[in-house]
Amino acid sequence: MPLISIIIPVYNGEKTIRETIESVYNQTFSDWELIVINDGSQDSTLEILSSISEPRLKIFSYPNGGQAISRNRGISQAKGEYISFLDADDLWTPDKLATQLRALQENPQAAVAYSWSDFIDESSKFLRPSGHVTVNGDALANLLLVNFLDNGSNPLIRRQALDEVGGFEASLTPAEDWDLYLRLAACYHFVAIPVPQILYRTSAGSMSTNVWKMEVACLQVLERAFSQAPPSLQKLKQPSLANIYKSLTVKAIESYPAKPRALAAIRFLYQALVNDPSLLKKRVIWKALLKIITVVLLPPQLAQASLNRLKQFFNIDALLVHIKTELP
Repeated sequence: MPLISIIIPVYNGEKTIRETIESVYNQTFSDWELIVINDGSQDSTLEILSSISEPRLKIFSYPNGGQAISRNRGISQAKGEYISFLDADDLWTPDKLATQLRALQENPQAAVAYSWSDFIDESSKFLRPSGHVTVNGDALANLLLVNFLDNGSNPLIRRQALDEVGGFEASLTPAEDWDLYLRLAACYHFVAIPVPQILYRTSAGSMSTNVWKMEVACLQVLERAFSQAPPSLQKLKQPSLANIYKSLTVKAIESYPAKPRALAAIRFLYQALVNDPSLLKKRVIWKALLKIITVVLLPPQLAQASLNRLKQFFNIDALLVHIKTELP
């Protein structure tokens, strides 16, 4: 029986699936099985998977059900004592599994080991670091404020804990990762590996670029989590809302200038300020607002040219760091 089961859901992932699987094969830890759930792909994904000769690789094909359902299907096939998920366009550093496994073995009270993440582009080139937050032990308060694990390709989870809290909730896509982590944090400790080991790919077609759907899902996760959180943590709801809307503001304006997204960013920024008026004192907020106004008032090509000329000024990575560092 493998010690770790790795689950990769994939839908039309022909451009990245081979590189993602190679990042699994390159792990220094080798006692794993790789379960790939082909979620009704219409491109050459299945042909690519079928061409890979590896006894630890298991491929299962289903009609399209979405990422959360695919992950749950993978869990039902998994044999390992530990479970890790990897999106079909993300990558791991070679020591990811070994380091996280060792952390869990050395901390038997913890059920989740997670690492820092860095962002890469569609060509696998480094873009920027994520929040790089380190939380050990009881992580619920921090996780109510912000999903500091960043993505679904991050943690290694004890199977027994995953079975206890249940799998992914499909109705909460694309925030189902955060919901699962919150349920785990309510029952178990977390342990952090304070180095970047997850390379999270950003692309125009990724689920997280749909800021409107992300808003709905995050608010649902928030309501669900605080309805079950102890009274001592209820005070965190307003700052959590502020963090959600700060993050949505960034997502809405960090891609190619588009007026609908800029208009959404105005609403998101307003909600962030309502829930955290102290943001008015932050210079980065005024930079974000100026960028939004530029996109709203100018045609897309002219807006892009203007932003390129002022690229250093409009760098809003500081807002992302600000979100991730406002923890209790």
